[in-house]
Amino acid sequence: MTQFHLTALDIGIMLAYAAGIILYGLYHARRKNSEEYFLAGRNMVWPIVGISLFAANISSSTLVGLAGDAFKGNVHVYNYEWLAAVVLVFFAIFFLPFYLRSKVYTMPEFLERRYDVRSRYYFSFITIVGNILIDTAAGLYVGTIVLKLMFPQLTTATIVAILAFAAAAYTIPGGLNSVIQTEVVQAVLLIAGSVLLTWFAFDAVGGWSGFIAGLDRMAAAGLVGGEGAAQPTSAEEVLSLIRPADDPFMPWTGLLLGAPILGFYFWANNQFMVQRVLGARDLNHGRWGALFAGLLKLPVLFFMVLPGAVAILLFHDLDLTALHYVRPDGSLCANLRDCPNMTYPVLLFNLLPKGILGLVLAGLLAAMMSSVSATFNSASTLITMDFVRKIKPDLTSQQLVRAGQIATLVLVILASVWAPQIERAASLWQYLQEVLAYICPPVAAAFIVGLFWKRANGTGAFVSLLTGFVLALVMLVATIQLTLHADAAPAWAQTIGSIHFLHKAFYLFVISAVVNVAVSLATAPPPADKVAHYTWHKGMLEEESEELARLPWYQNYRYLALGLLLLTALVVGYFA
Repeated sequence: MTQFHLTALDIGIMLAYAAGIILYGLYHARRKNSEEYFLAGRNMVWPIVGISLFAANISSSTLVGLAGDAFKGNVHVYNYEWLAAVVLVFFAIFFLPFYLRSKVYTMPEFLERRYDVRSRYYFSFITIVGNILIDTAAGLYVGTIVLKLMFPQLTTATIVAILAFAAAAYTIPGGLNSVIQTEVVQAVLLIAGSVLLTWFAFDAVGGWSGFIAGLDRMAAAGLVGGEGAAQPTSAEEVLSLIRPADDPFMPWTGLLLGAPILGFYFWANNQFMVQRVLGARDLNHGRWGALFAGLLKLPVLFFMVLPGAVAILLFHDLDLTALHYVRPDGSLCANLRDCPNMTYPVLLFNLLPKGILGLVLAGLLAAMMSSVSATFNSASTLITMDFVRKIKPDLTSQQLVRAGQIATLVLVILASVWAPQIERAASLWQYLQEVLAYICPPVAAAFIVGLFWKRANGTGAFVSLLTGFVLALVMLVATIQLTLHADAAPAWAQTIGSIHFLHKAFYLFVISAVVNVAVSLATAPPPADKVAHYTWHKGMLEEESEELARLPWYQNYRYLALGLLLLTALVVGYFA
């Protein structure tokens, strides 16, 4: 049986880091005015922008989710990671110029400028809900998993309260600059810890050759994956990123049609990600930072996903009953097959030497704090700029900052209440993606149609958003019915609920886009200013080419984007 213990050295390192990062965040607090508080003064250079994007995305929930699904045989969870590089290229070329030139604070604010205030309020509300349900609550949940293993005497409520307070301690007073500055430190520690874990994991199985040979044996014995799909019979099948159409986790059709939509929303529409780029010094720094973040996503396969696959060889039958970890159905967690979300903590405690363990655990908790603090800041920005400022336009800049701080405190409480509910999902990563699949397609359709089609108007966008929302609710109810009642669920629920969530995302996107086009054509054209300043046209490429001609090639984002796409194709092609 396995028990988790920390030495005094490990605990000391973790406490010292927690205190240090909070003090560091407070030291870099900027709150002289609303622009400094919410957008770090719009003065971030590209390395900071890129690392901040990466750190906010590669959170503790990502670490735990990637390792957990890889342990279940879903190594193709990496498809979400490399897709980010492709999406960020698209984002840097087409959307980022409009975001930065418009000088907006929030993504809903941009949607209002392209359409009208109705779309802004809808998107702002949906984004706030998504931040609470996805990023903030998931980060707190992961922190709960790790600390519960180390300190079983603490209740879940106590752990969540401690973690939420730690993340809010520098976010509330310091704003985005505190968030970004601490993220840079945390990203370095996070990457170093993940590389160390990968080294020890592969060393334990005899390197890459031992890993492949072990996977071949486990696959031949039927001990890898196979949740509703054909069992892989070799390491090559286990590591393949392109899976059959009946794969329950990510069929190739879902990868082609649905996953890019989730990625586009996450990187190009999601406030807590785009807010970092809005703080860039200028367009070039924003573009370079976005592409740098895409580059950092590619090695994730090797030092965050594959260690989870190594756990298949090392800890497939590890006895976890001594942990007394109770699952939502009331049963005890007997092994990793019962509780795959524990894969990453198990790797840490069983492979890393003392001292290094404390450092890496500090990195894991740092990632949690990074993600949670990022969502706190972005959601408070939405509440303040999209609701408070609209209701009371005469508030001073300092009063807006105070409103943002109060909003952050409220969000801390709401996320803390929801976090324990995540454990009811099949896996952490699936929970994150399924919530996105219901929330993001109508919004992504509104942004894409609005940018590339001049005839789209406010009424078309608003009706399409409401239509997508209603359809998403129907799909969600059908899924819940099928989950709770299985064969006893109504026929309509069985039909809709059985559709893969990535396919649902694609259907929602297409229907929302069609509704936007149809309603826009049936109503009056949009005002000229909505089209002139917020829609893309070919002339922009020519103007941009003249500007780029004055830069050396290594500063031309087009060459950098092409290089990133080629590198991505090489990685994906090798594991396809």
